[in-house]
Amino acid sequence: MSETQTSERKSRRGGGRDARRQMRAAGAAGLSAPFITREIAPVDILSEEATEIIEYNAETILEEIGIDFRDDPEALDILRNAGADVKGERVRFPRGLARQLCATAPASFTQHARNPERSVEIGGNKTVFAPVYGPPFVRDLAGERRYATMEDFRNFVKLVYMHPGFHHSGGTVCEPVDLPITKRHLEMIYAHQSLSDKPYMGSVTAPSRAADTVEMSKILFGADFVAKNTVVTSLINANSPMTWDDTMLGALKVYARNNQAVITAPFILAGAMSPVSVAGTLTQTLAEAMSGIAFTQAVNPGAPVIFGSFASSMSMQTGAPTFGTPEPAKVLYACAKLARRLNVPFRSGGSLTGSKTADAQAAYESTHTIIPTVMGGVNFVLHAAGWMEGGLVADYAKLLLDADQLTMMQDLVSAIDVSENGQAMDALRETGPGQHFLGSSHTQANFETAFWRSELADNTTFEQWSAEGAAESNERARKRVAEMLESYQAPVLDPAKDEELRAYIATRMEGLPDSDF
Repeated sequence: MSETQTSERKSRRGGGRDARRQMRAAGAAGLSAPFITREIAPVDILSEEATEIIEYNAETILEEIGIDFRDDPEALDILRNAGADVKGERVRFPRGLARQLCATAPASFTQHARNPERSVEIGGNKTVFAPVYGPPFVRDLAGERRYATMEDFRNFVKLVYMHPGFHHSGGTVCEPVDLPITKRHLEMIYAHQSLSDKPYMGSVTAPSRAADTVEMSKILFGADFVAKNTVVTSLINANSPMTWDDTMLGALKVYARNNQAVITAPFILAGAMSPVSVAGTLTQTLAEAMSGIAFTQAVNPGAPVIFGSFASSMSMQTGAPTFGTPEPAKVLYACAKLARRLNVPFRSGGSLTGSKTADAQAAYESTHTIIPTVMGGVNFVLHAAGWMEGGLVADYAKLLLDADQLTMMQDLVSAIDVSENGQAMDALRETGPGQHFLGSSHTQANFETAFWRSELADNTTFEQWSAEGAAESNERARKRVAEMLESYQAPVLDPAKDEELRAYIATRMEGLPDSDF
């Protein structure tokens, strides 16, 4: 091949790749699938005997040890009236009561987006990806690790809106520390409502902030619609081990009474907040999650609720959390089965890492978390992309690197195509022994969709990669972030609703102090 032919070939490759990237940066024409639909059975590593042992032991925790519901007398009254044994702040559930209360929770539900084509189904054989949640720091496009701002928050919402790997806008994608904690939730919810038309999560840092989320959702969707439909999902973390605090309980009550979804999620660092063994952690997780689901149903039978599990291992030398290890994967697989037996949706997993940069450690730890997440049958995936440094950092580059991998997960859980086209017998007959399939009619008809293709990986020759600047994945991802933000266009929002939302925010801002103290 001559140098001229080689150059033309490289130009064609590069031009096609650049065109695809520009399409994606501009939001790629049309809508991606609003959620993943599983066509293969989830991985099940828990025998029936082991399942029954863990369920029995969880009931023993609920009956004999009990769960603390702290600083919330109303919660204690609700549980007492539901049949629980309440002494002080310790609540014990007679064997079978918690599971009986859980029975009114829906097996699946729809969370509506303001764009109906973006609405998601949570439960059953569906998987929904939401981005990182909660970091106070970001790693920006210059590679600097710094405190997050409201501008960062808006940028992440824009990127999540534009990328087809995400089905859900998420919640606190980063913590904007440049705004007072008493007021920032208003701008955060508004960013999700105005900069994206995907579904979003609500504030849980105080009952009043949960109430603000509901009121702003009523403005966006209409009060009648919100009364009859779920438009918000929110994260209610247990204060493990075996404790719920008044902040989380207060927010839970607001959402449950308004028929909005909550995730009742034990947050466990095994060895510190639960036993070091997988079975012990499973037992505690099930007991805590069931107590939260049962309380939600005691507040409002039929309110949508998700069984949550977040469990990491830890370094027994330093006490630091570790990710991508086998033990949390086993907890995830088993908890997914326990949730299915409770007949409620399940939340867990993500693309988790303790790494400080988007390096090889980040890649393999995230892979060893997201694969069990998808193969185990998780329904709602928080931290699906962008999580760095054990959850302290939201990383712009890693958000896209992770999201790129998310786009292949539908292919991973799809059934093998055994249609006439999938069997490819025509191609086998046409090509015959000793020949290649590149020129066959079947290959020509299917080459564009035959294999999943990464939009960020570089699969060119070393020479072409070198000639184009030898950019590594981190650099390529940051470039893509800049391109996407430059080309972002907000989804249309009814001007009257936008004006009403801004008026609500302004009124609330005036009445709120700048500090809780």
